[in-house]
Amino acid sequence: MNAPEIRLNPHLEASLTRIRLAGEQAAERCAEGLGLSALSAGQIKRRDALLAAQFVFRQQQAVFSQRFVQSLRRQVAAEQAETRPAAAPAAKKDWGELSLMDDDQVNNLVAADRIGLAIGHHCEWELREVESYVSSIQIGERNPLRPELVAQGLLDAVQSITDDPQTRQTLTDELTRALAQEMRACYADIAELLRSRGLRPQDLRVRATPNGGSRHGGLGGGSQSSELDSSHGDMSTRGGGYGGSGHGGLGRGSRSGFGSGGGGGGGSGRTSGFGGRGSGGIGRVDPQMMDLLRRLAHTPGGGDGYDSGNSGRMGLDTLSGEPSAWGQLPLPANLIHQHRDELRQLATGRLDHMVIDVVAGLFDQILSDPKVPPQMARLLARLQLPVLRVALGDETFFSSRRHPVRQFVNRIASLACAFDDFSDDPGRSFLAHIRDLVQDVAQGDFDHMDVYTAKLDDLEAFIAEQTRNTLKAAGDAAAVVERRETDLRLQQRYALQLQQQLAKVPMQEFLRSFLAQVWSQAIVLASREGAPERALRLRQLGRSLVMSVQPKGGTAARSDFLRELPNLMRTLNEGMDLIRWPDVPRKDFFGALLPAHAESLKGQAPSALDTNLLIKQLDQIFGVAPPVEADLAKPVAGETAPGELDASQRLTPAEAKSLGLVEESGVDWNGALDLDLSGNDAAAAAEPLQAVDISIDGLPAAESPAEPASGALLMDNLQLGFAYQMHTGEQWQKMRLAHVSAGRSFFIFTHGNRHQETVTMTARMLKKLCEAGRLRAYEHGHLLERATARARAQLAALGGTR
Repeated sequence: MNAPEIRLNPHLEASLTRIRLAGEQAAERCAEGLGLSALSAGQIKRRDALLAAQFVFRQQQAVFSQRFVQSLRRQVAAEQAETRPAAAPAAKKDWGELSLMDDDQVNNLVAADRIGLAIGHHCEWELREVESYVSSIQIGERNPLRPELVAQGLLDAVQSITDDPQTRQTLTDELTRALAQEMRACYADIAELLRSRGLRPQDLRVRATPNGGSRHGGLGGGSQSSELDSSHGDMSTRGGGYGGSGHGGLGRGSRSGFGSGGGGGGGSGRTSGFGGRGSGGIGRVDPQMMDLLRRLAHTPGGGDGYDSGNSGRMGLDTLSGEPSAWGQLPLPANLIHQHRDELRQLATGRLDHMVIDVVAGLFDQILSDPKVPPQMARLLARLQLPVLRVALGDETFFSSRRHPVRQFVNRIASLACAFDDFSDDPGRSFLAHIRDLVQDVAQGDFDHMDVYTAKLDDLEAFIAEQTRNTLKAAGDAAAVVERRETDLRLQQRYALQLQQQLAKVPMQEFLRSFLAQVWSQAIVLASREGAPERALRLRQLGRSLVMSVQPKGGTAARSDFLRELPNLMRTLNEGMDLIRWPDVPRKDFFGALLPAHAESLKGQAPSALDTNLLIKQLDQIFGVAPPVEADLAKPVAGETAPGELDASQRLTPAEAKSLGLVEESGVDWNGALDLDLSGNDAAAAAEPLQAVDISIDGLPAAESPAEPASGALLMDNLQLGFAYQMHTGEQWQKMRLAHVSAGRSFFIFTHGNRHQETVTMTARMLKKLCEAGRLRAYEHGHLLERATARARAQLAALGGTR
């Protein structure tokens, strides 16, 4: 009789369904990848092999998916069967039934291990979280969903669809790459699935120790696990790090950066990413740890007071000898240092111990950063515990520059740098708004990513509204440049429209170019100024101008031309004056038009039919009104971006003066630049921060490249409300970006405290300033990046002096 089929645990059944979907997605990606690889193959033999593998796989793709799932179910069922008591004791096998594994079986196991390692490398954090949930199902000692079993299922499925060794190897390699990319999201979804089914991670349980105490030590004392001993050496309190005596800081044990090793240690039930997984997308931490963080955050003065013991000054001020930016003001306290022992007691692994010390060290640097105003440092200090909670649950906080919490902290600091005075508006209102945002986070539910995303949106909306009101109070420069940019975009759209339509009309090339590129500006500007009668006359002149250069037969036609010529020239000059067309190209145009008129009096007149057809064609072109503002929402092929055009020509002299327009002639391009822009931070500002400068050992590497602080690429990374250094004359001036027009053709900066002045430039001018190094970011890197780089440099210096 056949052995009865083992029914899988419902949780495993649901998990296998998700893995089956990942396998199907990987199969589809593999099929497409084989074709792309074949197109880029450098050798004909390699290309043919890839195409042959793709052909076989396309035919057998359904069989592959079926065998993949069958193999997985068989392996998981075997693992589950090992944990169940047999109905009757199994008879001992005879020695004759035992046999050695042949070479193919050994090679198959080795290949499965290799593929399993490749998959596991891409999803280490997600896999740890799955293991913490699966371990509560009590199925064997190993994870039945581990990558090795998935890899074995892949190999079994490949072997079932082809016998050719080369095709097998090609499919195995391509499927391994595709499946490794799919399994990260797959494991994350499985963890979320198991969580939604009511399972609890094993690491979050309170386990009894042999003496009957609790494994976790709370604020009230209790038994303390040996793994919390400070003798680990990775972040030892004996290391005497810069965190200060008795606090532990970032230990001297590491010479290469933050922590030593770092990757080891027990799992902490983390999840990676901030895309909505886990508790609000931040990842899970121990509930007792969360209770401690909330308790400390709600302690009176938690994160908002000043440290009378000066523990917050344990940064570059004390060790590097640099003068403090605070003067005689005390610094906010570093709460993580103060409660380090309690936090470490509730941490679930050595990696979490390192994260606690890393965040403490980062806030040492943040609170002593010379560019952070003292008023803002006090508010940033209140974010210590919320930031620590995020760092414990989501390792991408240290590596992703797009992380909402990281952006929130960096944005607050960068915006604060743009103000020189917080005793009066707009600095005072900005400080009050930040205080409210930080209060909502620190005293609210900082366990959800949505909180930070909402606060970040709120901050950006506030800055946009504040800068808009500031410009309105100074004459509403933003409205002026927005209108001129809209004029420019409409003129460009109409010019493109005329150019396409006039291409089919027989005429001299200089005339076609004039009507499309120049006269279109006059028609649009007349329409925008609310002068319909003038706009109609200018459109009619387009037809009259083309007809004026056509050959004329008979005395009557010549007499009509001479009678209409003064009115034609008067309207031409009116339109040219309207757009302030320069004298040089104007003379060139008339220099070509007058000979064309003279030649038209001598030539052979076209037939009446040709003349009527030409008139009808021109009426269809110039009889249509130019585009309006609503039409700009629909993109048109071939249209040039407004930022690439010379928008300054659209401004009147009075407007240019009121806006403080910077022109090329007003910049001393040959003048020497003083590169010492950042005081004590000049050396760091000279070299932009690299990913290696802000990567932390034991945690995912930081994204690269960083946002540029100078050079041509800075123009694409300008942020509203941020401070910049500009050099257009004899010295550098601190400017605040107050407005960027919708088409990015105008940029408005402000400078000064009580009496703010505007400095406006076109995109062309701004790009030239960036390329010449005359516009730089006020900060050479964002706050958290600077703090990480300074801490790493300081640790390296401490390690070298031991």
